[in-house]
Amino acid sequence: MEFIIRFIKLLYKTAAILLVCLSVGSCTEQYVFQTNSTFESILVVQANITNELKKQEVKITRSYRLEESGPNFEKGAIVHVTDSDNINYEFELEEFSGLYVSKDAFQAIPGKSYQLNITTKDGKSYLSEKQILTPVNEIFVEPKAEIVDGNKGIQIMVSSYDPNAKSKFYRYEYEETYKVISSYSTPIKLIVDPNDLSQTPNFIRVPKNKETRICYGTKKSDDIILSNTVGLSEDRINFPIRFIDITDPIIAERYSIIVRQYVQNLESYTFYKTLKSLSTSTSLLSQVQPGFNYGNLKSTDDPNEKIVGYFEVSSVSSKRIFFNFRDIFITEFFPPFFIDCQPVELSNCWTTPGCAGYTILALVRSTVPEFVYYSDKDNLSTVIFVQSPCGDCTSIASNIKPLFWID
Repeated sequence: MEFIIRFIKLLYKTAAILLVCLSVGSCTEQYVFQTNSTFESILVVQANITNELKKQEVKITRSYRLEESGPNFEKGAIVHVTDSDNINYEFELEEFSGLYVSKDAFQAIPGKSYQLNITTKDGKSYLSEKQILTPVNEIFVEPKAEIVDGNKGIQIMVSSYDPNAKSKFYRYEYEETYKVISSYSTPIKLIVDPNDLSQTPNFIRVPKNKETRICYGTKKSDDIILSNTVGLSEDRINFPIRFIDITDPIIAERYSIIVRQYVQNLESYTFYKTLKSLSTSTSLLSQVQPGFNYGNLKSTDDPNEKIVGYFEVSSVSSKRIFFNFRDIFITEFFPPFFIDCQPVELSNCWTTPGCAGYTILALVRSTVPEFVYYSDKDNLSTVIFVQSPCGDCTSIASNIKPLFWID
């Protein structure tokens, strides 16, 4: 989740744009935005303790300047969560991810309260409000063929029901994984003959040392997805979380999605709803102007210090589904591949008109080739190349099969 980080950047960018517009009277000229001298290094915290028995995570970063590429992780902090039974759960920095991860696996228990404590390396201390676990509400996920805004596709629906009507507020995340098959992939690649040191070397065919035909792509949701049942006769959710157009190549083979439903309390739902409203404002001069969105964390040293983020204790339920294109659409045409694959034939010679030896050499030696070798013939008088995704799926996805994958 990068919503909170994006919000901070939006806040400073908006202030910079408004200042320039007011000072020059128009925004018709290009301007390279930079953070002014009043930039504040604000602590940004993302923490959600759930009912899953696992090593829980806390993400701590700093707001960053407009000219910087991204946030810096806060290192050297002392992080722990304390429950109402005075049990202390310590967290330690995981260097490769930048996250603070609990030393031991634990889960939030109904009826207990939890509080997040952070002490930064410069000695500043921060404390969250106490939070209790929200009710557990199981979900069901189903793909349906639908037409949305005139476009046919697959609507991923999420449904749940709380007969006790105590859930009401929901936040969702999903992660989708899809199979990619490169139809022009071969188990052979072209290399320069290592025994030929001339300026116009020979090429030879050798076996590839990796899988290039079947890969798996993965994407995570990057939006704040919220729903609630306030004012409804039942605490029942029937929510469209993801629409995939019928022409989208990610459903051409096999597709999987895991949806996570977090049951929130009113305060955490309001925080994320406000954050969503501020971060998706379409106009800088609209009625909704970005402001500071305070969460439930405070400095114990300076009550006026700004800190962004929310410490949440929420129940989570998840569901993963798989489907093939033909499971949903029986007669429709399959979606096209990610790009239009057009094989290119090159003459493997050097001196006569039409020769492409130097082009072939450049493609073979390229570390990140735009085209890859494709042919099932030993004769190399003519060499066939295709765009990289068409012949090597690793250029757009991973050739490592996920552990959860079921064909």
